[in-house]
Amino acid sequence: MGLGRALLCILLPPLAVIDRGCGTILIVLALTVAGWVPGALAALFLNYVAANERRSA
Repeated sequence: MGLGRALLCILLPPLAVIDRGCGTILIVLALTVAGWVPGALAALFLNYVAANERRSA
């Protein structure tokens, strides 16, 4: 995960996971509405996992 994607996860969590699918966007959006911190953490986690999957494949 690059620096730009990490900053996007912190500033606008739903936009950071827009390429992960509709369900992921809705989950992160709901977490962001509930509180900014849970949404940002979820976006960071999901992007970290996706980056590791791309590296190992």
